Amino acid sequence: MKISKVLFMLKKFFIDLNSNKNIKLSNDYNPTLNSYYFNFKLDPKNLNRLIADFDKDGVPLNTTYIDVEDKSLHYYPISIGQYALAVFHSWLDTKEEEKKAHFLRIADWFYNNRIEDKKLGIYWLTDVPKPEYHVTEPWKSGFSQSRGLSVMLRAWQITQDKKYLEASKKALIPFTFNVEDGGVAVDLETEAPIYEEYIAAKPTRVLDGHGFCLFGIYDAVRAITPDTDEKYHRLAQDIFNKGINGLVKRLPEYDLGFWMKFNLCELDFYPQNDPCTIGYIRLVQAQLKILHNITGNQVLKEYADKLKRYDRLPNIVKMYKLKFSALRQMNRL
Repeated sequence: MKISKVLFMLKKFFIDLNSNKNIKLSNDYNPTLNSYYFNFKLDPKNLNRLIADFDKDGVPLNTTYIDVEDKSLHYYPISIGQYALAVFHSWLDTKEEEKKAHFLRIADWFYNNRIEDKKLGIYWLTDVPKPEYHVTEPWKSGFSQSRGLSVMLRAWQITQDKKYLEASKKALIPFTFNVEDGGVAVDLETEAPIYEEYIAAKPTRVLDGHGFCLFGIYDAVRAITPDTDEKYHRLAQDIFNKGINGLVKRLPEYDLGFWMKFNLCELDFYPQNDPCTIGYIRLVQAQLKILHNITGNQVLKEYADKLKRYDRLPNIVKMYKLKFSALRQMNRL
């Protein structure tokens, strides 16, 4: 076991104890996209500790994960979108023109780096490996799709430039295809899919990743109104409803009885029980509260309340014993 990995994981543990304690939620679900569902603040290290630098346009660059040997900076669409939303929130608060211009430069990064396919619509690729899932080639992500939607739809609303709207419509299409067909969904045939944050050889079903996918899709439901484009409004609503069905159906499978699993990964080498960290269970609890507010689905409220009860010291100790066992199995310790 490398000392650097041990120190990294210990640091993560101490940060985790206090993470996501007071997540500020937005209750604004109007067609005009103002605050995102979580109020991200413009602090790179608190947003994503892997943000290490910025390019000339102020687009963040991530460093690689601890278990990636080739250390380099790279564009990571998920954290780029998160940073863009933080810049957007800062603009809403201050109305500074440079904040607006900065946000639009990042929106242009999404537009200019899109990959367009006649069948699959528009998507983005992440080119950093994910060793824990044995992913070595550039990968699609429902989470990246979600970030692209949330950023470009806001850019469209504040500029009225239809290039962002048209790209956003096409960015919905990958949610309508299973992973094996080039999309970002699994279990579509059940009418209760999970949208994948990480696409590997078999389903990974990361819980918070699916929740964030639903937020970007719901931004499309709100912004692409029936008056704007009835076809794509219906498509976004259908994708969202099916994703809610998938979440409600699968929640009991994530439940460990005292904590929640991070994912439902089917890869043979992956631990059967890999629990969420403290920060992640608080994040998921907040996601469930928001999704209950949007849908009124009582199962989501019941689980949000359950996760709040799970978050206590005896369960945290029990969780970390299981977590360290999972990390050793994945050779991450």
